Amino acid sequence: MGKILITPRSLTKEGHPALEQLKKAGHQVLTCTPGKMPDEAELLALLPGCVGYLAGVEKVTARVLEAAQGLKVISRNGAGIDNVDLETAKRLGIEVRPAPGANARGVAELTIALVFALLRWIPWSDGQLKRQSWSRKQGLELAGRTLGLVGCGNIGRLVVELATAVGMKTMAFKRSPDPSFAPARFRWVSPEELYAGADLISLHCPAGPKPVIDREAIGKMKKGAFLVNTARAGVVDEQAVLEALDSGKLAGYAVDVFAQEPPKDWKLAAHEKVIATPHIGGFTEESVSRATEDAVRNILEELK
Repeated sequence: MGKILITPRSLTKEGHPALEQLKKAGHQVLTCTPGKMPDEAELLALLPGCVGYLAGVEKVTARVLEAAQGLKVISRNGAGIDNVDLETAKRLGIEVRPAPGANARGVAELTIALVFALLRWIPWSDGQLKRQSWSRKQGLELAGRTLGLVGCGNIGRLVVELATAVGMKTMAFKRSPDPSFAPARFRWVSPEELYAGADLISLHCPAGPKPVIDREAIGKMKKGAFLVNTARAGVVDEQAVLEALDSGKLAGYAVDVFAQEPPKDWKLAAHEKVIATPHIGGFTEESVSRATEDAVRNILEELK
């Protein structure tokens, strides 16, 4: 049949039973370096001659796509496809298929975990005890506080559900809001209302040509607000966030996504007011299984 390249780190390192379906269909399964995100050079070496590509979050450039003679489908093991040069893929007739909602629960639960960790200083407190220092910082309770979401799709709606369950008020901005989504203690708002009224802001939108959270957006936020990013690194101007943390405009920042993974510049992750995790939002047993099964199904459908 044909060769299929597998690149998500969760699959190249650990494998998954769903990948056997590709082999049963007569395809040859290839992987990049186990446990590492491939760079352009590795993709250029591996992708030519493949008919299918089960992709992670690595950048898939025009150069890579143009070299991938015979490629028919790119199947993401997640909802985002902004890492793929979609214009070039369309021009070359390469189908790009996402797996919407597959990892939504995992990302939503991590978002709420990071909110708790920020407001209760959990990583800092653990670090103090590991250094045999009995030190404490007073935390904040979630009940009655307002969580603002920039973007409110599959992940955002689950975040609203979880936040509401612990007594938070929620609001969200989305370019095309869905009026049918109207749970208790939730409302659709403008970006200005969200920035001015939220105690915590959580990002659940795709990256665009420029950051959503820049100096101007941060300037509209409450002094002492908290920010959580489990979406994409490009949604945030990291330098603007660092400045806001140093000035006290932001009380804390939790981030699960980086422009380069692992980062080459560790300044943000090392900041005392930052909680950083290594892109683990969708890295749960359940999310990996759902996303892999959906991605494999999409490949097989396109290669019928």
